[in-house]
Amino acid sequence: MSQPDPMSQYGSMSQSGSMSQSGPMLAKIRKLLAKAEDAASSPQEAETYTAKAAQLIADYGIDAALLAADAPGSDRVADRVVKLDAPYARDKAQLLCDIALGLRCRAVLRRRSAPDTPTEFSVHLFGHESDLARTDLLFTSLLMQSTQRLATTPVPAWEHKAAFRRSWQAGFRMSISRRLAEAEARAQETAADRTTQGGRATGLVLADRSVEVEASLRGAYPLAQQARPRTLSGSGIRDGYLAGVQADIGETRLRGARAALHSG
Repeated sequence: MSQPDPMSQYGSMSQSGSMSQSGPMLAKIRKLLAKAEDAASSPQEAETYTAKAAQLIADYGIDAALLAADAPGSDRVADRVVKLDAPYARDKAQLLCDIALGLRCRAVLRRRSAPDTPTEFSVHLFGHESDLARTDLLFTSLLMQSTQRLATTPVPAWEHKAAFRRSWQAGFRMSISRRLAEAEARAQETAADRTTQGGRATGLVLADRSVEVEASLRGAYPLAQQARPRTLSGSGIRDGYLAGVQADIGETRLRGARAALHSG
């Protein structure tokens, strides 16, 4: 199955700086995600493919960070703006924000309203180029997987369709956020004893990178604040969470997840 054009999945994008999307590891990740997206794959197969891809994405992030620490300027902080298209543009934007945060990027959720026109949503991403590449790969795949699963999930007869689907997508995001956190934690634990050529430990490298990304965001949005929790009335959150388990890593309990977005 060929990898779809990411732009066809969620709208238009502009970015400052270049971002390497090549290399054998990213190619391997793309192949795994393409198999997970394939409609011919069973839910169990999709779970296996995406679980492996998620862990490779986490491991790749550590490798890229350590390599960049020994080659200053090779993996600089960049930013990109992603416009999300209807339907459910805000839900897509929040999924992108959650994935970006899980992969050590930062995100500002933006909206623009005008009389007699639908509200437009976009996300301004900040992160090192390798982490933006990870975010792009995973968001493109998970958006496709969630769209496919949501389209085949029946809406209860008593439920408002849009409300159910929004709550389903919220559950999906909660699950993905938890899976990403666990994959990143495993990768960092495995790499805890690794150091750069200059002797810097993995934890220190990652902490310094986070400071750089935060500074980039604050430079562009000095008054950005954490978004208020969104209130949803639909009953699809549990179904969406379980779909996220199958899409990502699986074998977890239904538990809450803290949202950590910014609004600008």
